[in-house]
Amino acid sequence: MLRSGWIIVGLSLLSGMVLAQSQTENPPSQSPVPAMVGVNNSSAPADESYNPDTSGDRMVTPPPVSGQTYPIALGSEERSNYLRAGISFMTAYTDNALAGLSSKPVSDVSYSIAPMIALDESTSRMHAELSYAPGYTFYQKTSELNAQDQNASIQFQYRLSPHVTFSAMDGFRKTSNIFNQVPDLNSGVVSGGVQQPNFSIYTPIANQLSNSGKVGLTYQYALNDMIGGSGTFSNLHYLDQAQVPGLFDSSTQGGLAFYSHRVAKGQYVGVTYAYQRLLAYPSEGLAETQTHAALFFYTFAPTSSRFSISLFGGPQYSDTAQPADPALKLAASETKMWTPAAGASLGWQAPRTSFALSYAHMISSGGGLIGAVKSDAATLSARQQLTRTLSASVTGSYGQNNVIGNPLFGAYNGHSISETASLLQMIGQHLTAQLGYTRLHQSYGNIAAISSNPDTNREFVGISYQFSRPLGR
Repeated sequence: MLRSGWIIVGLSLLSGMVLAQSQTENPPSQSPVPAMVGVNNSSAPADESYNPDTSGDRMVTPPPVSGQTYPIALGSEERSNYLRAGISFMTAYTDNALAGLSSKPVSDVSYSIAPMIALDESTSRMHAELSYAPGYTFYQKTSELNAQDQNASIQFQYRLSPHVTFSAMDGFRKTSNIFNQVPDLNSGVVSGGVQQPNFSIYTPIANQLSNSGKVGLTYQYALNDMIGGSGTFSNLHYLDQAQVPGLFDSSTQGGLAFYSHRVAKGQYVGVTYAYQRLLAYPSEGLAETQTHAALFFYTFAPTSSRFSISLFGGPQYSDTAQPADPALKLAASETKMWTPAAGASLGWQAPRTSFALSYAHMISSGGGLIGAVKSDAATLSARQQLTRTLSASVTGSYGQNNVIGNPLFGAYNGHSISETASLLQMIGQHLTAQLGYTRLHQSYGNIAAISSNPDTNREFVGISYQFSRPLGR
């Protein structure tokens, strides 16, 4: 928590100083760099949204090595250089308010209030997005679950020279309910990156902290050639272990270096080396997995459209050290192995329709399990403008996690499936109403926080007031 706070403050100060300099050197009347679309504050905050550069010479950084996200904002809604603020109210009914804490499902009604503020600023060399959304949720029956929430994120990109670009991001969330997020900040993120944190295990109502960050540098040293590197980290911490029996804290650190070659307009091929250190903190000792991967990638992203598709694949090596566990009568062990890693992502954005899809198979953090896992993860997000004031959206995710190491850990294997469908109705210029339904199913037989009540159904209604002001005009 302290690490994320200092990172957010540091990046905020850096972006503020660079912004002041950029506004002096580059007046707002000049054409800005392409904006990173959408404010995103998911459990796994992502980097800049994928928006190919329309410059004839400048190369884009493909999603497999940038961790870029595909925006679900409609093309007609894109904008930059604004200050936005607002407040949201939401009420929801859930049929499983005490998952993991009760032998039988307990239903309850919750009420949430969440103010928010977001800043987006672009110049010819810089783009910065900052957002902050605190909140408070209270329950009709189970008042002991009442809690405050905190959401903060910053995304920053600065072109140091015509061919060198620096980027950084940090996202922090303290929440008691993973479902109660401000609609604008809960955008169903789909990413094509190879080093995304694993948050596919859901604890619907549990106090937790999650934090994810990245810094990166790219250098286009020739007309069609680029190199770059980045460092990432993520943390997951449960504030009350009694709320999540069978789950544990986890953290990751990683590094990546890549080479990308433009073979034709909008088409890129390349190779990357990726390293990760995946940590889990079970009741005894420390479980550690180190991975090394050599991956080849291909991206097709024509600058004349909002369509992109990316593929990556290659071998991944892992070395896992598992501590002894007297409670399970397990001795300390070490497991080394080679496995394939592969993934694909697709994004399409039109004035009235947006669609994004991704899939990845790799070794990743356990996301709350006793150690690192072989992970299969898929995410879908779609949005359609039905009328001038009415839009519909659908998001879904699937995650299969198999713990690596001792064969007895197979009892912790399982999968999660979640789907959300919603309607958003504009009421005037600043007011919107939302109606939606979420279904969550999980199957983890040896985890008490999930196995006793694995399914959750949630219906929600919300109303939001927002206003925005242009900057530099």
